[in-house]
Amino acid sequence: MFLSVLAMFPFLLVFLVLSVTMSGNKLASVDFEVFGNVQGVCFRMYTEDQGRSLGLSGWVKNTRQGTVIGQIQGHPDRINDMKLWLKNVGSPSSRIDRTVFSNERDISKLEIHGFSTRY
Repeated sequence: MFLSVLAMFPFLLVFLVLSVTMSGNKLASVDFEVFGNVQGVCFRMYTEDQGRSLGLSGWVKNTRQGTVIGQIQGHPDRINDMKLWLKNVGSPSSRIDRTVFSNERDISKLEIHGFSTRY
């Protein structure tokens, strides 16, 4: 019994290494909308800077309703960092009342390259 388990060890080791390697390549995409005092306070510029500093791709845009919308793509851990920033930090002069995230999904490759402000 012990020998059969020992014989399987190399296969288990390869499986574990592949699992860790593959999970490191996961990508995700999520849309967001930020409500509050988020226009006229450099929110888009700070969002762009934060996204770039986290190594994310995406875009950000003001809406006619006074909110800021956008999409972020990248590694799920970095996306979670950005989500926290969008919910709790923003630009220094902004006031975030709430942030809504939608259309969260796994992606196989980036659909957006770089981070930009859309008009």
